[in-house]
Amino acid sequence: MSKSISIIGLGAMGTALANALIAAGNSTTVWNRTPARADALVARGAHRAETVGEAIVASDLIVLCLTDYVAVEATLAEVAPMLAGKTVINLTNGRPDEVRAVATRLGGHGARYLDGGIMATPPMIGTPDAFILYSGGSDAFETAQEQLAAFGQSHYLGEDPILAAVSDLALLSAMYGLFGGYLHATALAGSVGFTARQFLPLVEPWLAAMMTALPDYAERIDSGDHARDVMSNLAMQSVAISNIVATSRSQGIDPAFMEPIERLAQKRLAGGFGSDEISGIIEAMRGKEDAGLSR
Repeated sequence: MSKSISIIGLGAMGTALANALIAAGNSTTVWNRTPARADALVARGAHRAETVGEAIVASDLIVLCLTDYVAVEATLAEVAPMLAGKTVINLTNGRPDEVRAVATRLGGHGARYLDGGIMATPPMIGTPDAFILYSGGSDAFETAQEQLAAFGQSHYLGEDPILAAVSDLALLSAMYGLFGGYLHATALAGSVGFTARQFLPLVEPWLAAMMTALPDYAERIDSGDHARDVMSNLAMQSVAISNIVATSRSQGIDPAFMEPIERLAQKRLAGGFGSDEISGIIEAMRGKEDAGLSR
């Protein structure tokens, strides 16, 4: 069922969200601080709001997609009371403390609040590859669920509004770790003459093969047992990690990406866990380097 929805914020992502809503047949009202950004959407059938207040009045579902929470606060500063009885879906990337503050403030004005984390690039919006994490009031999710399906897969995580933000940042952390590792590896290979294109056929299947270890690591992490059926212990792997750092320096490559892993591995070793799997490094990340089932 189509529904009237207002999109506040028309950067690359906000524009993609608006396009997806229009394509799904929803009556879509758009607002942006720079009005010209709405021109193409209006040409496709969207309604232009001249003010934020006008956008809020136009719909019962309000989607925020702004640069940061400073922009969210500034945009809603004078109009928050107008959100009473409306459902607000905030798809702005932010910290959990920022999410909690906005959720509390809008809830105080009588709005239903749903926070979201977009796990997609703008071109992916509206395709099966896009998925969005949501948390906050279950009533807010149920109210908007059908319309939110226009963006991609929806994953509702629970009532606490910070769940989506923390999960979003955690997933981005995994992505940046992967990209950072690839960039460091390519820089190191490049120090002896390999181009990125030449190195890619080596690194791509290697990373794909190593991803198959994640289910086993997840079991070890949840059980706290990093000592069972160890295939490649931390003591051995820490040698390779330190060699990567040292070789990077000698080859003129900044080892800054690998140094934190070396530090955490050494902390875990100092706790007596050299015979454990490398998954145990998570205990050092948690500040529990002396915790575990084996020494």
